[in-house]
Amino acid sequence: MSFRTAPLSVVHDVDKETLLTPELRAGIDKHVAKYPPEWKQSAVMPALTLVQDHNGGWLTRELMDQVAAYLDMPEVAVYEVASFYGMYDLEPVGRHKICVCNSISCMLGGAEALLEHIEKRHGVAPGETSKDGKFTVKEFECLGACRDAPVVMVDKTYHESVTPDAIDKIISKLD
Repeated sequence: MSFRTAPLSVVHDVDKETLLTPELRAGIDKHVAKYPPEWKQSAVMPALTLVQDHNGGWLTRELMDQVAAYLDMPEVAVYEVASFYGMYDLEPVGRHKICVCNSISCMLGGAEALLEHIEKRHGVAPGETSKDGKFTVKEFECLGACRDAPVVMVDKTYHESVTPDAIDKIISKLD
């Protein structure tokens, strides 16, 4: 038997109706339905996204444990996904996330200068949240828009060919 084709399943001794909220379970179930029953763990990324959005932009260990139980997978497998991918946050974040791409194209296009500008002008370095809780700045490994570098994603909206003036305008419009 190959581990590449065998789903890793753990049956948790918990009433799944007590996990998360009914709306989150329904949302996760829509993603689970896209996979064969024995592969429901494949819905872990959309499940984490739904739970994170519902929780104000970040994931607690308790929430990740509930996702693991709901999808019948080991907790550590959920932690691995949540800690590997940059779109998940394991600590509280600001009301908005400003993700600056740090791929080679964006760095050559001025992303480092953009990060320095944000830190100097707004007092927020990568990995930090503004004092007013308005936004968190993150370096993000490749946003996949190299042609128009540097690229910044604010919440779920892409901004391409971003200059220091452009990022100042974007930040000023955040609530």
